[in-house]
Amino acid sequence: MSGVPDPNSKSRLLEISEVNAAQRIDNFLISRLKGVPRSRIYRMIRTGEVRVNRGRARAEYRLKTGDLIRIPPVRIADSSPRTIATALLENRLVNRILYEDADLLAINKPSGIAVHGGTGLSFGLIEGLRELRGAEGFFELVHRLDRDTSGCLLIAKNRSALNVLHDQFRSDRIRKSYTALLAGVLPRKKVTVDQPLRKNTKRSGEWIAEISTAGKASRTDFIRKSIIGDSTLVAVFPETGRTHQIRVHAAYSGFPVAGDERYGNADYNRRVRKLGLKRLFLHASSLEFKHPGTGTKMRIDAPLDDSLSGFLETLAREQSL
Repeated sequence: MSGVPDPNSKSRLLEISEVNAAQRIDNFLISRLKGVPRSRIYRMIRTGEVRVNRGRARAEYRLKTGDLIRIPPVRIADSSPRTIATALLENRLVNRILYEDADLLAINKPSGIAVHGGTGLSFGLIEGLRELRGAEGFFELVHRLDRDTSGCLLIAKNRSALNVLHDQFRSDRIRKSYTALLAGVLPRKKVTVDQPLRKNTKRSGEWIAEISTAGKASRTDFIRKSIIGDSTLVAVFPETGRTHQIRVHAAYSGFPVAGDERYGNADYNRRVRKLGLKRLFLHASSLEFKHPGTGTKMRIDAPLDDSLSGFLETLAREQSL
């Protein structure tokens, strides 16, 4: 993408390169016009203030290499919520990059940060990353993690890599492992839950996942690593990637994830909260896949957060008393 001066006004003309080709124009503008409210951006598109090759374009228009985008002069707030959120995000992501090359970026995502903006959220990790490093080009999520789940998150740095990795996820050729603490003592070394899941909406408007014959096939393996009092530390291997799959399958088995406010055991959660567990004990520990550029087999590991490893030590000390 290169800037071209417009001699007739203070507007900017931006030429689209291959990096931004196929991106929706609304998303392109949102990621570039930092501090400009989304409502203003959509109004600029709707009224024709934004032009593509001298013509109007709809918000869903997908950019092409060589397109010339006219952007009118806009006032950008210096202390917009997006800018403040990005500063906070930058501080939290220091030293959390696990791997990076020309094709992909792997981040050990902190708990409490959404991977993208959505319902009730105007800002997420990917929006912050684009603001922090947008001048470098393309950044797109390869997959998602729940807001409360920490761990290994893949981000593609070009469209070719994104397509290859998406294909690996869709065909279940990426092996995912998680670490979780479950409420209760798992009776066997391995417990497998093979139950279909579907999303549903509660009266409050909040959506949940639930076991349902009308849902999509879902399978999760829980492998016992150690027993700590009335809790079990497990390695988790989801064979499918449904929303909240691990949490719902754990609860269905009778051993919900520690700290799970939506599907968990309220009494157990109150007790571990007093011992210092302030978050969901679910961490994406590793991803195994083929590199999208070279085809080389890769494994990326995300170390357990200090808050979780520290809580395990506290739990173990309590049991030894």
